[in-house]
Amino acid sequence: MPSSQRGERLLDLIRVMATLRGPGGCPWDAEQTHRSLARHLLEETHELLEAIDAGDDDAMRDELGDVLLQVVFHAQMAADDGRWDVDDVARGLVEKLVYRHPHVFGDVEVSGPGEVLTNWEKLKSAEGGERSSVDDGIPASLPALATAAKVQRRAAGWGFEWRSIDSAIGALREEVDELAGASDPADAEDEVGDVLFATVALARKLGVDAETALRRTVRTFAERYERFVELAAARGIDVESADETELRALFREARHA
Repeated sequence: MPSSQRGERLLDLIRVMATLRGPGGCPWDAEQTHRSLARHLLEETHELLEAIDAGDDDAMRDELGDVLLQVVFHAQMAADDGRWDVDDVARGLVEKLVYRHPHVFGDVEVSGPGEVLTNWEKLKSAEGGERSSVDDGIPASLPALATAAKVQRRAAGWGFEWRSIDSAIGALREEVDELAGASDPADAEDEVGDVLFATVALARKLGVDAETALRRTVRTFAERYERFVELAAARGIDVESADETELRALFREARHA
């Protein structure tokens, strides 16, 4: 069984949305457009990501509902205009999933999740006919680390990828060495970009999402920094005048406090 109630509640959601947009429905819902709802979709997505990062199961369920509402809302607006509806959205998605999972619905064999993603990019590229640029069609608003990962997945689908973790680590070390030798701000910016790009490549080989890893590290740093400030205040240490050795020692202590 695909769900506890065979998806019946999804049908309820679609009917409620049609009522809200229909005659005698909600004036606010009726006046919305794809453009006016765009910011809400972005906000709900970020709230879902926050719930996922926090590991909050109840919040995750609620935020997924809010994201689902946005999908149904946009589909209903298109249906109102006679362009397409939620069934067209679902039909296209099912076809895409079946086509891009030949290891499940066909006779293709894969060695693991990494090869699944590589094949996904190959099949996606084939859908578009002739091969496009490796960064073609990637939204400019996508976070840089996520963009790097997507570009690298495409490149892997077209045959370019480090064959081992050791190779990826070696490439990262080379970029760090070049950064250490950067002579001016412009060079440093280029080299920092290369280091970040190489870091994303290594993360992919390790099966880690760089965007998620960085968000978690930032959150962890913020928590440790608060403990660091409390320790410094309790010991009468002036953070601005303390030497680096003392600061590093105090921050290490805060990590384990």
